[in-house]
Amino acid sequence: MIRLNAKIILILSVLFFMACDKKTNTVVVKSQQAENLIDHVNPLMGTDSEFSLSNGNTYPAIATPWGMNFWTPQTAKMGDGWAYKYDDYTIRGIKQTHQPSPWINDYAAFSLMAVTGDLKYKEDERISYFSHKAEVVKPNYYSVYLADYDVTAEVSPTERAAHFRFTFPESDSSFILLDAFFKGSMVKIIPEERKIIGYCRNNSGGVPDNFHNYFVAEFDKDFELNHTWGDDWNLVKNSINNEGEHVGAIIGFKTKKGEQVHVKVASSFISHEQAALNLKTEIGNDSFENTKEKARAAWEKELQRIVIEDDNIDNIRTFYSCLYRVLLFPRKFYEYDANGNIMHYSPYNGEVLPGYMFTDNGFWDTFRAVFPFFNMMYPELNTQIMEGLANTYKESGWLPEWASPGHRDCMIGSNSATIVADAFLKGKMNKKDVDVLFEAVLKNANVGDGRPENSVGRAGLSYYNTLGYVPYDVGIHENAARTLEYAFADFTIAKMAEKLGKQNLAKDFYSKSNNYKNLFDPSTNLMRGKNEDGTFQTPFNPLKWGDAFTEGNSLHYTWSVFHDTQGLIDLMGGKANFEAKLDEVFDMPPDFDASYYGFTIHEIREMQIANMGNYAHGNQPIQHMIYLYNYANASYKAQEKVRDVLTKLYSATPDGYCGDEDNGQTSAWYVYSALGFYPVTPGINQYVIGSPLFKKATLQLENGNTFKISAPNNSKDNVFIEGVLLNGKPWNNSFVNFEDIQNGGHLEFDMNSTPNKDWANKPENTPFSMSKSVKE
Repeated sequence: MIRLNAKIILILSVLFFMACDKKTNTVVVKSQQAENLIDHVNPLMGTDSEFSLSNGNTYPAIATPWGMNFWTPQTAKMGDGWAYKYDDYTIRGIKQTHQPSPWINDYAAFSLMAVTGDLKYKEDERISYFSHKAEVVKPNYYSVYLADYDVTAEVSPTERAAHFRFTFPESDSSFILLDAFFKGSMVKIIPEERKIIGYCRNNSGGVPDNFHNYFVAEFDKDFELNHTWGDDWNLVKNSINNEGEHVGAIIGFKTKKGEQVHVKVASSFISHEQAALNLKTEIGNDSFENTKEKARAAWEKELQRIVIEDDNIDNIRTFYSCLYRVLLFPRKFYEYDANGNIMHYSPYNGEVLPGYMFTDNGFWDTFRAVFPFFNMMYPELNTQIMEGLANTYKESGWLPEWASPGHRDCMIGSNSATIVADAFLKGKMNKKDVDVLFEAVLKNANVGDGRPENSVGRAGLSYYNTLGYVPYDVGIHENAARTLEYAFADFTIAKMAEKLGKQNLAKDFYSKSNNYKNLFDPSTNLMRGKNEDGTFQTPFNPLKWGDAFTEGNSLHYTWSVFHDTQGLIDLMGGKANFEAKLDEVFDMPPDFDASYYGFTIHEIREMQIANMGNYAHGNQPIQHMIYLYNYANASYKAQEKVRDVLTKLYSATPDGYCGDEDNGQTSAWYVYSALGFYPVTPGINQYVIGSPLFKKATLQLENGNTFKISAPNNSKDNVFIEGVLLNGKPWNNSFVNFEDIQNGGHLEFDMNSTPNKDWANKPENTPFSMSKSVKE
């Protein structure tokens, strides 16, 4: 039982737990039950998106936390990365999906759909109108009324399986279709076992030649007819087998009004036998309600790790909707054999091997806050992910930077180093994996040949290691962004080497982490592309997106010196200039130059319409920037701007994000910031303080300790910190330490409507910077 704010208890009691005696007009309050935090989650947050404008670019993932398989309603055509768009009003089926983003697209997808009356199985013909008014969307449960067929379709998930329930009308012609999708598929109907088995091979890259997703679907009703279709939607009546580019299966029967047909479905990347084992292990003889309840309990276990108490229900809903997104990726890509041993199909070499494997993650996004969040709240999970990364290196020779399911050519950087180092430095790595992973990050930093994709390892490595930067004029795009990200990765490698006792190696990488200075242009106080001969690129427009930078401009990437903000302050001529430069980004109009792309990409449009100047929170490179005011002893500006972003750019609605959600990163920013702090520098044991959103948050840590964050006088107007107590003692630093949280305790904020410019205003109160550490 969790304790609720008194006002929330009153509201919930009156609205949800009352019964009215009409004769006496008295209100009878029923007993208060434990709150289900899952009820605050809206999986539709961010689904009102399209190619030209992202309000999240999400889909409703009906799944368990980090599940191997998700399920989602499919409103778009097969192969469309925007599988579910909130404004669509027809549905084609409910599909198993593994898609991490519309830009990466899906793999191993197949779908189920119910129809009645005339048999309609082709994708464009079987669609049914539906309404959000007759749709229920929860992380553990999805229900939709298929209006054209008078059928209600429901699904509830497990990690590797799902339970469907179709409620039919009275009909002599009721059908369930299994679409195995394109790029190679097979179906086999086994009427005597009420079963369909098969495989699908659709993918968007990153798979070995022997890649298959094997599935099994078990029904609780006899089949009265069975058909298949083959390529070009060719219907083969009374058949039980089909194999080709794109095939599917149809089973049919008569139904009574309200008759429910259940389908239990599971899949495996290993074999049909393993798919059947997954089904037996995860659902077995469970009823639909059993499956639904188990999925609810799986979510409650994780959501209850952070309990919010506040009187703003909208903010609570946004918090848990964001937390839900943080807990979806990376996806478990491993299975259990009959003896309970962990094994995985390798998306790198095609073999079935022992041990953990995770996938569907872009580290360019998630190194910033998602993995630091795992290290804080889910260290056991992150230890497993690290083992999976070690397995990836053993199986492919490289660490992934964007995996879905294998190596994909997307984004830039060497951010796997940061994720590995942060886990190691916070003790979230098994000893057996340390040497393997350190070897892997060193290979990224020293070997340029043999990279399986341009995004893997370091593009431009030889230039970076000789010149100290990736040149602008040698044909390597986004060169300045690469340089800045490599420099930070070098810092985290240095920290890891130092802890391993490799002092000479640490010294070398600390030196290389200063390479960010090579791109600083003192005439503009901005980062700028530099040519091979040492001259800066010309012409130079700080508003130009792309070119030397990645999905941003110089105004965004200048701040990508995560490890040495004080060094950047020094380059700019001091804290006053640094603070003024930060102010400039917010105070200027949202002007931009999109000429590099030839059109206005969605990230630009999202910046333009947010009314925050050139601050582009909808994309990752700048998301830490607000917190940098703390390094200039202007914490009050960070407090105000953090609260603005929390309350203006996020909501638990279909248009609730201000750009791509991206594997939990944009959500993780909200979760951290709503708690009151943010991991500006992964690899360091500090979180930089902003402005807590709630009156109280309680963190149940995995080590058994509890850390409480309270701000009793918090309100819409009280966004500024008057003072802070840590475990009852005054805390004047604009950061809180990792160890202070893990040890358990109480961080208490005294909030006010006016800024206290004296709080955390001394140099020793600022967060870590490499230059500051050297000086000290």
